[in-house]
Amino acid sequence: MTATGPVVYVVRSWPRLSQTFIVNEIRALERRGVELDVVSMVHSGETVVQPQVADVRAAVAYLDDPAPRGRLHRSALAAAPGRYLAALSLVLRRPRLAAGYGDCSALECFDHAVRVAARVREIGARHVHAHFAHDPALVGMLAAMLAGVPFSFTGHARDLYQIPSSSLAARASRATALVTCCEANVTFLHDTVPGADRIPLEVIHHGVDLDRFVPAERPTRDLPVLVSVGRMVAKKGFDDLFRALATLSEPYVLRLYGDGPMWDELARLRDELGLADRVELMGSRDSDEIVKALMDADAFVLTPTQTEDGDRDGIPNVLVEAMACALPVVTTTAGGIRELVEHDGNGLLCDPEDVDGIAAAIRTVVTDAGLRRRLGVSGRATVEADYDVNMAAARLEAIYSSVAHTSSGMEVTA
Repeated sequence: MTATGPVVYVVRSWPRLSQTFIVNEIRALERRGVELDVVSMVHSGETVVQPQVADVRAAVAYLDDPAPRGRLHRSALAAAPGRYLAALSLVLRRPRLAAGYGDCSALECFDHAVRVAARVREIGARHVHAHFAHDPALVGMLAAMLAGVPFSFTGHARDLYQIPSSSLAARASRATALVTCCEANVTFLHDTVPGADRIPLEVIHHGVDLDRFVPAERPTRDLPVLVSVGRMVAKKGFDDLFRALATLSEPYVLRLYGDGPMWDELARLRDELGLADRVELMGSRDSDEIVKALMDADAFVLTPTQTEDGDRDGIPNVLVEAMACALPVVTTTAGGIRELVEHDGNGLLCDPEDVDGIAAAIRTVVTDAGLRRRLGVSGRATVEADYDVNMAAARLEAIYSSVAHTSSGMEVTA
């Protein structure tokens, strides 16, 4: 049997430039005929917006917009008093459900959930799915409890690693599925979360649009162009990349696309290392410009690491996009990257923070055009086999279409 009705997507902010994978996922589901309704906890406040957002058909509601909260709570209590009191009791007994990474208290998440549940009832939604395991998943879980519909969520990186394991267990115990993008996250969950062997885990890779990210002709030129893309935060390892580049005597130019809190620090480091004429900081750009940049590049470089507080990437989507364009990649083994990149098979791998190793890999790729072509062809084949956004959407649709609200049976404890 399958359920009918829309699926409500709970996200932290919308639209978010660095979360193109969510937009791509929504568009792929809509192409399959899945009706979606997006609820964003806050406005993103970003001025650069991905062009694909305009193609999303789903309505978008924002929880930071004013609302008649008292009336919504009274309506929720009247509609399902048992469910309302059970959800309220849970957050009062378990305030640490919102501990760790996140911005809202458990009671604030309950307040948000009342609004989401009202939306679920209004549109006759069949399922609630949340992206990110921290605040959005807690809001989604509580909303599903209030509305009496199934719930699932996708955990990515910091949102998994930096909330208490008992909080993850509580969310997972009420979910039809905990979706994640890489096996490294599955290993983390089994190592840290009580009863993780009973969590309904689904590994679904973030897919890319294979008709949009396509191979391009790349003539050999005297000045190889390297491209990197990412938020300027510590886990991306851009400082290690700059130090590696500073040791190279071979000609190259690097174009780094992205913005973030480390912009000024990285700009200073670039200048201190004498790279001002070789490293161009391009700032935030939409995905149309990123596609053009990948088409015009000779190689893609990204050198993530794990920070002291445990933050790290899963499988960075920009690596998948670069490989879809048959662009050779130089990267590290941080997070789940080894699931995507095989050293000397479809890319070059280095240890995180190994500046000398990163420099050697970049030197190899900029001086060997034949290697670049071989790695690029293999990278495209990898993405075609395992990272097609339409394949990922089909698996997600199956989760949302299940009538049965299966529970792992895990105990919800403090």
